Amino acid sequence: MRQLVARFVLVALVPTAVDIGLLVWLRVGLGWVLVVADLTAIATATVVSYAMHRSITFGRDSFVRWVQMPWAFAAVAGLAAMIDVAVLQSAFVLTGFDTVAGLVAAKVISLGCAALVRFGGYRTVLTGEVRSYVSEPGPPLVIDGGTDVSIVVPAFSEEAGIATTVAELRQAAIADGRQVEIVIVDDGSRDATADRALEAGADQVVVLAENCGKGAAVRAGMLAARGRVVVFTDADLAYAPEVVLGTADLVDAGWDVVVGDRRHPDAAGRSGANTLRSLGSRAINLATYAVLLGSYRDTQCGLKAFRGDVARSIFARTRLDGFAFDVEVFHLIERDRLSLRSIPVQARHSERSTVSVGRDAVRMLRDLWRVRRWSSTGVYEQSELATRRWVGSGPHG
Repeated sequence: MRQLVARFVLVALVPTAVDIGLLVWLRVGLGWVLVVADLTAIATATVVSYAMHRSITFGRDSFVRWVQMPWAFAAVAGLAAMIDVAVLQSAFVLTGFDTVAGLVAAKVISLGCAALVRFGGYRTVLTGEVRSYVSEPGPPLVIDGGTDVSIVVPAFSEEAGIATTVAELRQAAIADGRQVEIVIVDDGSRDATADRALEAGADQVVVLAENCGKGAAVRAGMLAARGRVVVFTDADLAYAPEVVLGTADLVDAGWDVVVGDRRHPDAAGRSGANTLRSLGSRAINLATYAVLLGSYRDTQCGLKAFRGDVARSIFARTRLDGFAFDVEVFHLIERDRLSLRSIPVQARHSERSTVSVGRDAVRMLRDLWRVRRWSSTGVYEQSELATRRWVGSGPHG
């Protein structure tokens, strides 16, 4: 990890040092005209930066994919260069600096302004790229037998309600006519949650030795599931079982990922969330812009469906165990250039939610920083998915 961080820091510092050092040498040492010296330094540093990013940084990081788009790099770099020159020249006119220290101080300010332009420019380009592939479904899912749909339900201290949850899901599966696997993940409960789930007829019950968090529970269930479509939903069945199963239809139609959206314009009625939780959820969604390039109204909805191979690829790489794991999943969706469909959903009122807005919001801010750091240092690196085809793992049971 230290080596990865060192590579990332190197790419950031070397071009900056080249820019400042060359400017000082050309202007002070050789007496070049300020504008010419600055443009020459910027051009040289830009070439160095592009070459280093191409050879050292991790191109599949959503935030540095501009290195794969030379036209975008050139256009944004050109605009940033104009800002750099304008700020530096203005500083010279206002202060008349003629020392190395004055030149360096003015250059640092101009670099800061240019960096803001580059950040905004690259984000605009990358956001457009993300929206282009997220909004396009692939070919319909190929079916070669096996379990149709796996429903993963993370549960913590749900002894009183888990049997009802399993029964409702089973009844909906029978009515739907598909072969459905119900996977309950007991997240270190101290009650009889696992026993009640087995008694109720869950196909798999995965038991974690201790309470690790919703992200850890969902990960364990998604990796244990055998369906060609894998859905996770909450133990309180905040979304009707028919809606949960309905997400599989869209995955079958070619979408890699289908997510519920409680704030979708077509979502009827109001959810049971109170005002404080609703405001907290919106604030969290705004904070996700530090990690995500796409615009998502509801990253935290507890209903998400995946192609089986996509689910295994994503959850084999997730690292967050807590509330922010949903954002990490969205980041990996963007990173892997997967298609995503949001559907309107209405949450049924429930008293069994274990989410604490204040506690989880603080943890999410910490975890967003971790996701961004892991992404930029290559932690999520892996080869592209080799195929869009998933073959089931055997008969239901």
